[in-house]
Amino acid sequence: MSQRTTPQRVCFQLQVDPARLDEYRERHAAVWPDMLWAIEASGRRNYSLFLREDGLLIGYYETDDDEASQRALEADPRTAAWEADMAGFFVALDGARPDQGAPRLTEVFHLEDQLDALGDAR
Repeated sequence: MSQRTTPQRVCFQLQVDPARLDEYRERHAAVWPDMLWAIEASGRRNYSLFLREDGLLIGYYETDDDEASQRALEADPRTAAWEADMAGFFVALDGARPDQGAPRLTEVFHLEDQLDALGDAR
């Protein structure tokens, strides 16, 4: 019997400058192809960003190894230009690259995990 590998689910939060929301949306309507390929090559998948009208940005992705994915993006020359270009959109990053400085949120509930734990209890 093969063992199922559970991907790491990663959620993070950033704050976009409310004065730049329209421009931020425009940039993400057509992310540079090199950046998309770098994200894919890093092992991240099912990647989404959610933006609230006050600038609260929530990101989510899945990966098999978040630390390895983070290192891959940090080392990939395709990501530096995008991250530098995007840095001005964010509040309170203290000079960190957005992909490196985004605080992670702790997962406290996942439906499938709890259903799996119940097994065939019905």
